[in-house]
Amino acid sequence: MSIATLSIVATNAGPEMLNSTDNEHAYGYGPVNGRSALPLSALRPADDAPVAWRVSDHLVEYEEALAFMDARAAAIAAGEADECLWLLEHPPLFTAGTSAGETPAQSLRFPIHRAGRGGQVTYHGPGQRIAYVMLDLRRRGADVRLFVAGLEQWLINTLGAFNVRGERREERVGVWVRRPEKGEGREDKIAALGIRVRRSVTLHGISLNVEPDLSHFSEIVPCGITDPRYGVTSLVDLGLPVGFPEVDVALRQQFEAIFGATRAEKAAR
Repeated sequence: MSIATLSIVATNAGPEMLNSTDNEHAYGYGPVNGRSALPLSALRPADDAPVAWRVSDHLVEYEEALAFMDARAAAIAAGEADECLWLLEHPPLFTAGTSAGETPAQSLRFPIHRAGRGGQVTYHGPGQRIAYVMLDLRRRGADVRLFVAGLEQWLINTLGAFNVRGERREERVGVWVRRPEKGEGREDKIAALGIRVRRSVTLHGISLNVEPDLSHFSEIVPCGITDPRYGVTSLVDLGLPVGFPEVDVALRQQFEAIFGATRAEKAAR
């Protein structure tokens, strides 16, 4: 699988981070086929320094989130700040990744923002938990494909805490839930991811559908997937009456199991 299909943009990441055929030399493990087989234990930092864990309890404008990510990632790369993960919600909006074509803004119900992440067009809005992940891959000795596999497994394990079986698909990025009650071969996406890597530090991250208005996805082709067998779902749509407090606890527990310790950091209002 090529890097492009993993919804990734890398800037000044260094050729060794993008060359999945040279992992043995650079990072101590041989090349493998398929993200499910990658050694996720390599994602934990050697020094066990905790990741700052921020949670915002209000809707955060997209431009504010981008500005924070850019500044924090630059500080992490310069050794001036700790790694960081930020949980938040956005007001209703669309974001277009680097693989997206031109989408006429006047044809959409909500604003559309050009994002530096990889991928195509997706929706963000209330009821969807966003996690912006700013980790130093050089410090962790990890490459981009391993990081993507770690994000996927984090989401899969979080869903498992609610007895939901999330699955990765090698040909489709994100986390999927089988929906046999809808018909043969039907699957719905419950979580999406798109990242950028700048100076070895990751930006953007994941979105998990807890209780968004799923009708808002109908204005776009989510992540460019046109096959009618594949739709969008959420935890509440699957019959689980859970909210952000429960989901946030599970996200933190499962993040620490893969990426290492965290510490609380207050998010500004």
